[in-house]
Amino acid sequence: MSLDPELINDCVHCGFCLPTCPTYALWGEEMDSPRGRIHLMKQHVEGTPMTPEMAGHFDACLGCMACVTACPSGVRYDRLIEQTRVEVERQHVREPRERAVRGLVFSLFPYPRRLRLLRPGMWLAERMAPFLARAHPSLGAMAALAPRVEHRQRMPRVVRARGERRAVVGMLTGCVQGEFFPQVNAATARVLALEGCDVVIPRGQGCCGALSVHSGLDGQARRLASRTVRVFERAGVDTVVVNAAGCGSSMKEYAELLGREPGFRVMDLSEYLAELGPVAKRHPLPVTVAYHDACHLAHAQSVRSQPRELLGAIPELELREIPESAICCGSAGTYNLLQPQAARDLGDRKAKAVGTTGAQLLVSANPGCTMQIAAATRRAGGEIRVAHTAEVLDASLRGVGL
Repeated sequence: MSLDPELINDCVHCGFCLPTCPTYALWGEEMDSPRGRIHLMKQHVEGTPMTPEMAGHFDACLGCMACVTACPSGVRYDRLIEQTRVEVERQHVREPRERAVRGLVFSLFPYPRRLRLLRPGMWLAERMAPFLARAHPSLGAMAALAPRVEHRQRMPRVVRARGERRAVVGMLTGCVQGEFFPQVNAATARVLALEGCDVVIPRGQGCCGALSVHSGLDGQARRLASRTVRVFERAGVDTVVVNAAGCGSSMKEYAELLGREPGFRVMDLSEYLAELGPVAKRHPLPVTVAYHDACHLAHAQSVRSQPRELLGAIPELELREIPESAICCGSAGTYNLLQPQAARDLGDRKAKAVGTTGAQLLVSANPGCTMQIAAATRRAGGEIRVAHTAEVLDASLRGVGL
């Protein structure tokens, strides 16, 4: 994969992207805006070597794709930054400590079995964060973000539809979602079953490759994506439902990554439920909810209205909008581990915006966002309950409290 000059030339440097870019909002630096980074990409394509300064500006990009939504010229910044990150990984020699941290992150997070080994010590993570931060800021960030993990829930291979079967779908369990938020996968399967779906959860699935795609690790991304495609093609499903925004975004681009269309379509849970239409009864949930737009759902997949419609259809639930909803919370895959200070600043900004809503519950459709905003809220001395869209729907459909 190399940088496409035609995609670079689509940018007319109009500046519509500037107000939507999180790093430009933080620092006001032109080279840390989308059009500034595209200018650097053009320089590199025309022969300028990949300098450490240039790599630093590319590394500082969250890949949130807010600029793609804002761009009136249809610039494919999403493709450009992914191609550029492959070039950075090929040509830029990182400092030994940075190499070690990145090696740890990408040999750990895409592998569910390795993540599982962390679970027994998760309750200590928050206390250990200050000590680990002295060794390296990324290690401190990793510990501070650690969620309070519920007991592991082993998913069956098939969850049968309740009542008349309307559809058969596959379900991605994911790596971080599956190991750190198992209750979200359980709720997702129950909601689909209550809406008349047989849910196929094949064994042997793992990371979909999203973290690697977003970080320029092309070889690892292709290996993980190829395995995911094989697993779901063997399962014989024509639709795979995904409940993590970053995973869904990358899986929808498998044709570009692998050079062929997979034998199934990929849909976010809220997108699929909105298309399917409701049949199960919604019971009242008297709660005020702030819905957070995960960037890879709102910007990369253009899924905005569906989760709001699903939540809004629950009796007695009050939905409140978060100010600056288009600005990233700072999670962005592994960004909050590899760029901890910028991520922390954005997380604090998002937590403050969430706080202005006065909502009792924060709802997000991405595990990274959930961890990021919860950690920022704790830093500010507050506490807010967090839930996935699937968990809220599950509580309403079953008539239980959240």
